[in-house]
Amino acid sequence: MTQIFKKTLLTSLVLFLMTACSDDKKELKIIVEPTSFHFEQTGGSKKFGITPNEPATFQSSEAWCKVTSESSTPVQAIYNITVEPNTTPDVRNAIITVSVKEHIQEINVEQAAYIQSDEPEKYTVRENLTTHQLINEMGLGINLGNTLDAVGDWIDPSNILNYEQAWGSPIITQEIIEGYAKAGYSSLRIPVSWGNLLSDDFKVHPDLMDRVEKILNWTLDCGMVAIINIHHENEWIKQVPTDSKAKEKFTSIWKQICERFEKYGDHLLFEPMNEIGYDEIWTPWGGSEADKAKALGYVNDLNQLFVDIVRNSGGNNAKRHLLVEIYNTNLEYAYDPLFKMPNDPANRLALTVHYYTPANFAILGGGEVVDWGVGRESWGTEADFKELNDNMDLLKKNCVDKIPVIIGEYCADSRNRTKEVIRLFCVSVTEAIYSRGMCPMLWDTPGGQYNRQTCQFDDPLFLEEMMAIPVKYPRN
Repeated sequence: MTQIFKKTLLTSLVLFLMTACSDDKKELKIIVEPTSFHFEQTGGSKKFGITPNEPATFQSSEAWCKVTSESSTPVQAIYNITVEPNTTPDVRNAIITVSVKEHIQEINVEQAAYIQSDEPEKYTVRENLTTHQLINEMGLGINLGNTLDAVGDWIDPSNILNYEQAWGSPIITQEIIEGYAKAGYSSLRIPVSWGNLLSDDFKVHPDLMDRVEKILNWTLDCGMVAIINIHHENEWIKQVPTDSKAKEKFTSIWKQICERFEKYGDHLLFEPMNEIGYDEIWTPWGGSEADKAKALGYVNDLNQLFVDIVRNSGGNNAKRHLLVEIYNTNLEYAYDPLFKMPNDPANRLALTVHYYTPANFAILGGGEVVDWGVGRESWGTEADFKELNDNMDLLKKNCVDKIPVIIGEYCADSRNRTKEVIRLFCVSVTEAIYSRGMCPMLWDTPGGQYNRQTCQFDDPLFLEEMMAIPVKYPRN
């Protein structure tokens, strides 16, 4: 009887274990979906999920097709398939092999071929190009500063080139612009003061419009991305939200810019203004919350007016990628609750931020004394690097992961400082920006890093260290 009981017990245990194992297998059923994707020629990213969330490995048959982690919950893991633009005339395919425990699943990826267009690239609008992708294409950027933006009532108005040379720049040539591209820069910001020689009825002088377009074409023909804005005209621009005449002027200038450049494609961005703030209403050191809401609200209004003007104009402006200005271009206002992104039917907007921190190094010369501080001679302490990285982390967390960002200006005043410390600051800031998925655009002027006479950088090590950054942080 005891032997029979033992045998029965043993049999039951075996059956129980078999059933448990069978239940475990059912619980570990792996679902990968979807298992096929089609991408346009321009590439991009699409998501797939693995249920349940178990450790997985991936093997892509092609280098142009990659898998990265997106997000996960206890129930499901989400991954991105990212495909590079197809520059070949053939449809191409890749197979991604997904391995989860003992389960193997293949994902088929197909991408459309590149079709050569008769239209020059500078006039092309890519329908599926996101602003994030364009920011990636912009790589390292630089400013053509103190040139088309130079102003002064002492400037001889008889020739538009007098303005171009007024602040120390030589007359810009094709060779000067090509020098930026040959050095490795992928984007050029072209600040413009459109008020120079503006007529009483707010018509842009034709010589200025022609000059901007000539420099723009040199830029685009080098393969660079260009940004055009309104620069150094803050006093009247600040009146736009409350003064009908100022609004008429702003609207007129932007309508003319839109009309003149409507045929240009993705490689031309517009930026509404430059460093607009309302210190007379509110500053961080004085004013109420209501005052702050009013000041930031005016900048919100300016951004929305700008977007509306561009989107309601003709040609490629309906889908042009645009920059949106934050209050005073100070980074902390990029994620302030009072800042509002404009409504944009095209959904092609990026934020522009300027970075001149710490101000007593970036703005003041070494030893320079002003009422708010004394210029530091050096930069590069542990605290300096922490401040830089903390600031860029805030932008990454609060902005970049949601909306693309360019740092439209940054540099350090070179007066009474060594080229080594200037190089350290500029390269460090560039790396901090670029490594977090933003586009850094160095503020450079005549006598700065780029020599407009030789069309080369005076400090070869500066350029070498700059150009090592995109290599260190490759982008898709």
